[in-house]
Amino acid sequence: MVTIKQIAEIAGVSRGTVDRVLNNRGHVNRETADRIRSIASSLNYVPNKAAKSLAALKRGIKLGYIILSQGDNPFFGQLESGIREKAQELQEYGVSLSIEYGDYSSPEYQDELIDKLVNNGIDGLAICGFNFQSTAEKLRSLTLCDIPVVTVNTDIPDSGRLAYVGSNYKKSGRTAGRIMEIATGGKARVGIILGSHSVLCHSERVEGFISYLNEHASGIIISNIKENHDDDYISYSIATEMLTSHDPVDAIYLASAGTLGVCKAIETVGRKHPVFLCYDRFPQIEPMLKNRVITATICQQPFYQGSKPLDILFNKIAMDIFPDKENYYTNIEILVSENM
Repeated sequence: MVTIKQIAEIAGVSRGTVDRVLNNRGHVNRETADRIRSIASSLNYVPNKAAKSLAALKRGIKLGYIILSQGDNPFFGQLESGIREKAQELQEYGVSLSIEYGDYSSPEYQDELIDKLVNNGIDGLAICGFNFQSTAEKLRSLTLCDIPVVTVNTDIPDSGRLAYVGSNYKKSGRTAGRIMEIATGGKARVGIILGSHSVLCHSERVEGFISYLNEHASGIIISNIKENHDDDYISYSIATEMLTSHDPVDAIYLASAGTLGVCKAIETVGRKHPVFLCYDRFPQIEPMLKNRVITATICQQPFYQGSKPLDILFNKIAMDIFPDKENYYTNIEILVSENM
C-alpha cells in the first residue's frame, strides 16, 4: 500500500504538505500541489482512514496541553475547565491527556515542557505559550513527525501548527480603541498594561488598540506601557503609579490578566474613576462592572478555547479529518454594567 510518507519523499516535501493537498486543506503552491496529485495518481494512492482510525483507537491516543498559568488567573481557570470537560468526554475513545503549566518568569521553560511531553509519547499537542523562534522551530519539528499542533489563545506563527483557536487580537484591540474613544470623548491620557510583549495575544491587542487611536482618535495620548506578568499585585502597583504620578492618566487599558489589581488601585486612589477597559468575565469582577469601576470588559469564550483544540487534535489523529479552517476565532463580546 502506498503511503503519504512515500509520496512526500518522491515529491521532496513534508508529509504535512501532502496531507493538505490530498485532503484539500490549507494553501499549497499550485505547482507543488499538481506535482503531488500527479505522483499520488501514478502510484494509485487510496487513503485508508478507517484503518488509521482503528489503529489509533486500539493503541490509545495521548494528548499534551501546555497553558501559561495555573490557578491564579481566572481566564485560565475557565479555559482549564473546558480542557478537562472535553478530556473526560474523550476518555471513552481511549484518549489520555497531560497538562503542563508554563511560567512567566521563565518563558524558555515552555520548550522544556514540549520536550517532556514528546518524550512521554504524545500524539498531538495544544499549546498556549510565548511566541519564541525556538518554540516555533520545535513545533515545526513535531509536525514533520506527524504530531499535529494546535495553538490556543495566543498564536505562534510559522510553527507549522494545524490550527489556531482564540481571539482575533488585533481586531479585539481595535474594538477596545473604539470603546476608549467613545468613553473618553476622544481626549485622554491612557496607560497600557499588558502581561508580556512576548505573548502574541497581548502584543497584538496593544498593536490593534494603538493603531485605532492613531487613525481615529489623535486626542488620546498613550502615557506609558508596562508589563504585569498577569499578576494582580504588579497590576495594583503599576496602576497606582499611573493614577498618582505628577501627570496622571485619565484611562487604563489592561490587555491581559490583573483586573482585580487595577480595580483595587482605582478604589484606593479614591479620585473620580478613570475609564478602565479590560478583558474577560469572572464572578469577582461583576461588582466592579456594576459599580462602574470597570467601564467595559471584552469577553473571549475561554471554555471554548480550552475544549475546541482537543476536538481538532482527536479528529486529525483518530480519523484523519483536517480542520475545516485554519483560524477558529472567538466572538468579541462587549460587556458593560447595563448588559451584565
